[in-house]
Amino acid sequence: MQALATLGRYTLATLNEIGKVFIFSVQGLKNCFVPPFYFREIISQLVIVGFYSLPIVGLTAVFTGMVLALQTSVGFSRFNAAGAVASVVVISITRELGPVMAGLMVAGRGSSSIAAEIGSMRVSEQIDALRTLRVDPFKYLVVPRILAGVTMVPLLVLVADVIGVMGGFLVSTTLLDFSVGSYISQTVQNLAAIDVISGLVKAAVFGFSLTTFGCYHGFCCDLGARGVGNATTRAVVSSCIGILVLNYLLTALFFGI
Repeated sequence: MQALATLGRYTLATLNEIGKVFIFSVQGLKNCFVPPFYFREIISQLVIVGFYSLPIVGLTAVFTGMVLALQTSVGFSRFNAAGAVASVVVISITRELGPVMAGLMVAGRGSSSIAAEIGSMRVSEQIDALRTLRVDPFKYLVVPRILAGVTMVPLLVLVADVIGVMGGFLVSTTLLDFSVGSYISQTVQNLAAIDVISGLVKAAVFGFSLTTFGCYHGFCCDLGARGVGNATTRAVVSSCIGILVLNYLLTALFFGI
């Protein structure tokens, strides 16, 4: 009975936390369409979430494309189908690896910084100071970060798609003896609009998810330095898990039978 009681407590606590996150997400989404808008803060977050994350996203994408080309060539050569490397690389990058890898990188960098910043503001009572100045903390802190995530993560994924496909192209043409013309021709022929569109839709959802988790855990962190650290850790873990779960659901929605 003790084991069942413990399981029940953890289950109820998990459901309670999911409910709080859902209410926080709905409130954040609603406030994105209601003025006032703090454009200076929005522009600042666009730079922080987007531009500052570009190097790590690009580096991850290029090596992902390179490794994917190598592994695909090794596997397909066993079945005399090495010519399909170009199609596999471009479809895998645009549909799955580009959005997921970019989302995880932004989650590790962006969601953690959002949780740490807002958590530090909560600990130092700056959020209470905003309320004293008749400034809605939700509008000033949460909305700009959500808008930045929804706007910039798709742009990062678009860049990651191009760099990842280029990485596969470089490996295939230099190490695997593919001709430049045939590789480009296969890439263009096998790339469909739905592949790119599905990846960009995933990226927008991932951007909303990771910024929402960062803001939520920052707002709900415990007082003290340990509370800020725990909030940062929970934000990264929640964002990564959310991205993986949402990726499956969106893939089933776009390409499921």
